[in-house]
Amino acid sequence: MSSDFLIIGGGIAGASAGYFLAERGRVLMLEREDSLGYHSTGRSAALYTETYGNAAIRALTVCSGPFFRDPPAGFTEHPLLAPRGVLMAAPPEGEAKFRAAVAEAQHHAPTVRAISQKEALRLCPVLRPEWFRFAFHEPDAMDMDVHAIHQGFLRGLRARGGTIVTGAEVQAISRQASDWNATTRAGDFAAPIVINAAGAWADEVARLAGVRPVGLVPKRRTAFIIDLPAGTDAAAWPVVGDVDETFYFKPEAGRLLVSPADETPVPPCDVQPEEMDVAEAAHRLEARTRIAVTRVVRKWAGLRSFVRDKTPVVGHAPEAPGFVWLAGQGGYGIQTSPSMGRVAAALATGCDLPADLVARGLTATDLLPDRLYAAPLS
Repeated sequence: MSSDFLIIGGGIAGASAGYFLAERGRVLMLEREDSLGYHSTGRSAALYTETYGNAAIRALTVCSGPFFRDPPAGFTEHPLLAPRGVLMAAPPEGEAKFRAAVAEAQHHAPTVRAISQKEALRLCPVLRPEWFRFAFHEPDAMDMDVHAIHQGFLRGLRARGGTIVTGAEVQAISRQASDWNATTRAGDFAAPIVINAAGAWADEVARLAGVRPVGLVPKRRTAFIIDLPAGTDAAAWPVVGDVDETFYFKPEAGRLLVSPADETPVPPCDVQPEEMDVAEAAHRLEARTRIAVTRVVRKWAGLRSFVRDKTPVVGHAPEAPGFVWLAGQGGYGIQTSPSMGRVAAALATGCDLPADLVARGLTATDLLPDRLYAAPLS
């Protein structure tokens, strides 16, 4: 089967790229699993926050906001964002780091402000006042409906004539004449442009194609759900974390989602939570709040994949015409997906970056894989 664009990976990266590429030609998406979004996308506790990540990530996030707030007709029947807010705290000895974090956050999100301990306790009454001295609040951070966002991109891809094949793990890729040919368990597929949106497996896909890897490192992130104390209503609480990024928690359907904010390097796999990480996060929660962890309702882990500068890799491989990277989104893949999809479609087809992203200071050089070959890869 042939197409104009062959996308490897049906998570949020591949889905968003396919959505925008389907406006420019025939799109065929291959997913190794039997269901779409099984790995990182389906395990995300996504939050839309304009203060998270480096400058490139923040530009991609800010420019994704209009899409989420006012999605195209037919994209979704439900709001993609819901009010939440973020509260970040620091202990008495952490004032210098706290002040720097506030200044950086306010540069990108002017509504961020430092608040008193009293106001922080009003926003989240279970915090232990002896744990923290400083806090800031980002009121405009929003919960994201990950399923609705992912399905909206997939629905739009199909509506624009795209085809999705699941159970199609790529076993071999080769360049023949002007096409890339992919051999999978579900058959053979070809296109002049292949988009490597394989998430944690993106370096492995590149190796199959004879393309230099970019040094992608998948990192485990653990999360679990616990019951709240009887009579506790957490619906209006913000997400709460610390400026050292050692843990966070957020309300989740009448319960509490907790994470140690771990980033443990692991091989690409169907990652599972480690008991030690769950126990450590429970300990941190109990030390910083009045919540006792008596039962873990559910636990899981996901993969967040990074290259060394923690900026996504998007664009043609310099030595492999038609092989396009779309990888390394880290923990930012959902909140940047509309922008990343537009960027991938532009760079894959030789077009300029979208003007709104350029106005935010983003350049193609920030994203192209070439930057990762300038020094030895780890």
